[in-house]
Amino acid sequence: TPSVPEHDRVETAPPEGESAVTFALVERAQAGDAEAFGLLYDRYVDQVYRYIAYRVASSAVAEDLTSETFLRALRRISSFTWQGRDVGAWFTTIARNLVADHYKSGRYRLELTTDDVTDSGSAPTIEGPERAVLEGMTNKVLLQAVKQLNAEQQECIVLRFLQGLSVAETAQVMGKNDGAIKALQYRAIRTLGRLLPEGVEL
Repeated sequence: TPSVPEHDRVETAPPEGESAVTFALVERAQAGDAEAFGLLYDRYVDQVYRYIAYRVASSAVAEDLTSETFLRALRRISSFTWQGRDVGAWFTTIARNLVADHYKSGRYRLELTTDDVTDSGSAPTIEGPERAVLEGMTNKVLLQAVKQLNAEQQECIVLRFLQGLSVAETAQVMGKNDGAIKALQYRAIRTLGRLLPEGVEL
């Protein structure tokens, strides 16, 4: 019996469309192609910056940590395995770890940077009960309410609605399963409903 090629064993289904383009860039970057990594940087730098800017006190710190995220990713790109994973979620996981290290230094406290968030661009299309939350995320009153959520709920809302990650991608970044993310998201939205001033609806 002929052996199954390595790439067929790793891939359950070949990537298609944009995923195929990204996959090709990752493979080229892993082979040492600096231009390919630069293209990955261009594709994901805004996503990573928005995630970090939401979690830190200043844009200067966010820029520094964004740069460090991609430096670390460049050093570790050979260890990235596709297997259905999204490279954007991988970059965000690195960013999340750097933000955690940043706060462990004790020099900064968590602060929501509303200007950066509200200027972060259009949000993805999401159907269902979360739609009203999504449509209201540019409302500074709502953003102030998000600041009052616990750290996990904040992160879930940021990843799902500001970053536009799927439930599965959010689970990957936060190290939880899909069910836990759905429950966390539900509790966060319920809490936001209680925190918002009268007359402001989700």
